[in-house]
Amino acid sequence: MRPRMSERTGAAIRKLRLARGWSLAQLSETSGVPISTLSRVELGQNALNYEKLIRLCRALEVDLEGLVTREAESAGVASGRRAVTRTGQGPAARVGGNTGRRAAADLLSKGLSPITIDVTAANLDAHGPLTAHPGEAYALVLDGEIEFHSHLYAPLALDAGDSVYFDAASGYALVAPAGPAKVLLVVGGEIPFG
Repeated sequence: MRPRMSERTGAAIRKLRLARGWSLAQLSETSGVPISTLSRVELGQNALNYEKLIRLCRALEVDLEGLVTREAESAGVASGRRAVTRTGQGPAARVGGNTGRRAAADLLSKGLSPITIDVTAANLDAHGPLTAHPGEAYALVLDGEIEFHSHLYAPLALDAGDSVYFDAASGYALVAPAGPAKVLLVVGGEIPFG
């Protein structure tokens, strides 16, 4: 038997709340929705009116599309989302001393955010301070050679086809001492680069 809509909505709200590390009381304080209502919603015993649903979305920093996507995930249903980014397109982004293009920028509330980076910083001075943001990340060298610098590890030389999976909160830098390189960087969640 498939979960009812109110059960899926409740599961999605609970998942978003827990991802923030919030208690029911914290979500109640931030959204203005009573704790008793939140508890019944998360248990699938109560549905939300539009006003309370919008207040919860604002508090959880997710739009209705993002909440519906979470509902689909909690029900085990494919959301059907997709985004196409053509070569050389996508909003510009800056990662340390390097520039790139964001992919799938039109999707909200993503689980992953990819960016193709043109690594031109030849050394750490050109890169600037280490880049750090919450979550984990994955870098795949598409072309050229880079050095991956991290606060925790010795510099790592990577050639085309090599990759590294790492904790982005510890700080990192991508430099290309031998000349420009291209890297696919995938970070968890919404991309923190502008």
